[in-house]
Amino acid sequence: MSGSRPVTLAAVTGAHGVTGEVRLKLFGEGFASLKGHKSFNASGSGATLTLEKVRDDNKGGAIARFAEIENRTAAEKLRGTTLSVPRETLPPLEEGEYYHTDLIGLAAVSTSGVTLGEVIDVQNFGAGDVIEIKRENGKTFMVPMRVEAVPTWDDETITITDDFADI
Repeated sequence: MSGSRPVTLAAVTGAHGVTGEVRLKLFGEGFASLKGHKSFNASGSGATLTLEKVRDDNKGGAIARFAEIENRTAAEKLRGTTLSVPRETLPPLEEGEYYHTDLIGLAAVSTSGVTLGEVIDVQNFGAGDVIEIKRENGKTFMVPMRVEAVPTWDDETITITDDFADI
């Protein structure tokens, strides 16, 4: 997939406790995917955050401590910050695998050639990834990221089967 775009692994959802730990929403393969990285690029500020420790929160997320965050006030200021790493630091993708960031921004078309809009988000509610597509009129619809709904995608286009395309 696409070249050197950074890959977002998590987002800060808030502070945890009073010592500067943060709660994370994970976009990767669980909290263990964070352990292989020593530092993360923080969205917005452009700062680098150095990971000191991370643990599973047993709710599908993680609790992390960063060297640069010294107290709850600093941790609260990070709410909404995404944590990214350079693509080169990640393992190579297998056939059919993708990073969420690779799908966002793709033009969506149906198998019959109808332009559907643009992928604006990838969610996972527990049963697999679901992509959200925004039409030109501003309305959105969601499609499961399964082969029967999304037979193909590349660096520019994602193809949605007519049955799932809402046309």
